Amino acid sequence: METIWPFPSDDGWHLHQGLEGMVFAISPCARLWTRFAPKPEERGQGTWTIGMDRVPFGPRAWEITFDATTPAELLRDVHTELLDLYLEDRHIEQDRLIEDATAPHEVYTPLLTRGWSHSVKTDGTQTFHPPEGLGGVRHQYATSGSDGPIWRAWGGYPSEPHWQARFSAGASTTLAAAFTASLISTEPLHRAVKQIPFHTRHHLYVAPAAAPQPPNRPTPANHAVGRTR
Repeated sequence: METIWPFPSDDGWHLHQGLEGMVFAISPCARLWTRFAPKPEERGQGTWTIGMDRVPFGPRAWEITFDATTPAELLRDVHTELLDLYLEDRHIEQDRLIEDATAPHEVYTPLLTRGWSHSVKTDGTQTFHPPEGLGGVRHQYATSGSDGPIWRAWGGYPSEPHWQARFSAGASTTLAAAFTASLISTEPLHRAVKQIPFHTRHHLYVAPAAAPQPPNRPTPANHAVGRTR
């Protein structure tokens, strides 16, 4: 949990334990919250949910959900961006978590620059697929009369995704952009073989694990450290 939620407990964030393994965190203003509800018997093994209320414990402004099988790095990077937006809003008295002016192309342009394909349908959706076809991002750009997610992403084959993510109408576009930036990151990840779905293994790029550096050794300036998001 601590690897996904960066919320500072000494700054008014409250962490609570619920029934049946549920865990949730609430911001100091009581409008922003995030929750993990495990359901190991289901395909997605539970749900991570981020929600923003218009007033404390009031009507929902928007919601983002992730299957529990979503890679932890994606979850961490979205929650890190969420905290950054929250702190910015608090310090400069804005409300980007409710009224975000970020343009949709900020979400999908990085995908196109990495070679993702793009298709548009007359139902008001556009879909982006990676070169190997494992996964995708769908944008509902025509929202009139639609109550589905504005952004939807999945990992694996569309007919049998390993995980899914959904951003409702009103969800911050900046958070969706943080998600896709993390999705296409080339930062190597540590995984055991059993953690990788069998039918996707032949698409992997395998690299040897980096040897740990001695403590207090300066990091060369031309080496990137950590993920960008």
